[in-house]
Amino acid sequence: MKTINFKSLITLCSLVFFLALGCSDLEENPDFTTQDNFFNTAEQLELGVNAVYDGIGFGTQWFNHFYNRYVFESRVGYQVGWEKGPLDFQNGNVNPGDDYINAYWTISYDHINRANSVIQKADELKEEGVPNQALVDRVKAEAMFLRAFYYYNLVRYFDDIPVTTTRTESDQDLPSNENGKQVSLDLIISDLSMAAELLPESYDASNVGRATKWAAMALLVKGHLQAENWNEARTVAETIVNESGLTLFENFEDTFAVATENTGPRIFEAQVSGGANANEAQNAHQHFIPGDLPNDQGGVGWHWLNATQAYRAKFDPTDRRIPGTFITEYTTTRIGEKSDGELPTVTWSADAPYNLSRFGGMVSADADPDNPDDLVFSAAWSAKYTEVGISNATLSEKNTVYLRLADVLLGHSEAANESGSGDAYFGINTVRERAGLPALSGLSQDELRDAIVNERVLEFGFECEIYPELKRKSTFGGSPDYLGEYIQEFIDTYDVDRTLSPRDYVLPIPLNEVLGNPNVTQNPLY
Repeated sequence: MKTINFKSLITLCSLVFFLALGCSDLEENPDFTTQDNFFNTAEQLELGVNAVYDGIGFGTQWFNHFYNRYVFESRVGYQVGWEKGPLDFQNGNVNPGDDYINAYWTISYDHINRANSVIQKADELKEEGVPNQALVDRVKAEAMFLRAFYYYNLVRYFDDIPVTTTRTESDQDLPSNENGKQVSLDLIISDLSMAAELLPESYDASNVGRATKWAAMALLVKGHLQAENWNEARTVAETIVNESGLTLFENFEDTFAVATENTGPRIFEAQVSGGANANEAQNAHQHFIPGDLPNDQGGVGWHWLNATQAYRAKFDPTDRRIPGTFITEYTTTRIGEKSDGELPTVTWSADAPYNLSRFGGMVSADADPDNPDDLVFSAAWSAKYTEVGISNATLSEKNTVYLRLADVLLGHSEAANESGSGDAYFGINTVRERAGLPALSGLSQDELRDAIVNERVLEFGFECEIYPELKRKSTFGGSPDYLGEYIQEFIDTYDVDRTLSPRDYVLPIPLNEVLGNPNVTQNPLY
């Protein structure tokens, strides 16, 4: 059963937090909540950190943290859409004025600022010796984890980003992005190392969803990989494997099922419950669901995003991840009822016609509802964050999974392969075993590197991980160039009017940031 105690506090805490921060520039001393007169106990500080979690979920913004990353993901071309944002990215039309980039940047830095405030206040409360120092330490560690989380998910897209560790109080207190990639990675690794020492391994039911020791360490593995600290990444990954007790679900579908939320290899996830509060429902379901799914089965008619037929074809037919990754059949409203009065069910087929148009992967509008041979579709609809069968598209209960054990395992194989130490096959073969695929052995370093990248692409489809991971492992015109290969394959396969460019390897800093912060310099490619 989903725990909503912690989640239901977030909206209230956000309001309290805004009130606490919104008065810092006023000369008068108004008689209402400010940071100075509210966050004076460990329990109050805990309310403050709850608001820092708010940015990882749906919150109140349609352009939320995770959906904006879905749009960025379309740049690779394995995931496409007809809505303006995904369409621009898959066609390579990205500029500093992009709405999704601006929203993502704003959400990230708003919550970094909140985290900085909590960390500063925690240090003050420690000096004052307030009661429940253990809670102060834990809350500070949560804020440090979240600050690292937001910075990590900025640097992997934008490279040189502005970094600050103090609360911004005026427009004279603006950070620089000089050497921002290295500065941010140093801070990420420092924050996560400290957080891992202070955070508990688990929580009671009322606090499910908070960052744990294993969440900090899992993100630390990714931070070390980003910095190419291969030995450090391998060591941290081995600690998780040997000491956490975490193992992969036998059934890949459980990785995203409602019944298994906050358990097992699901290390960190944003809490979602449309039933508890419709305004908090994640919008992944609405974006990925087939447009011809009946409304009383969770349909909404948008189908803004899907993967290409070519991406779906990359999976071995025996791969056990397929049912948990893709919708393989559903009831359609596109062609009317069968002769018995029931709506027909369509099934995915590799042989069904496909193109990039809005309706290019659906069942043919001319299909005979009574002819099974006609009842096929080719679009690779996502099963990870959709729920076929719910009565209303806003009632999604699926949490958004940000960190899971498979990422740690593949990170271990990468770090071992690059460093030449440790068992480089352990992680990737564990992931492949769960997928029902044969173990790898006897590969050269380059061959194993290719295999690990390919396994990430299959394992993390629709999770906003493929673009930044391919980007991390690639250089335009260099070798290897995994990102360039994927984009070029997309261009060639679907005759896309787009030319591979260095701009494909980094996002521009938002125009509003460049114009508003004299200490920030735009990426020279833009």
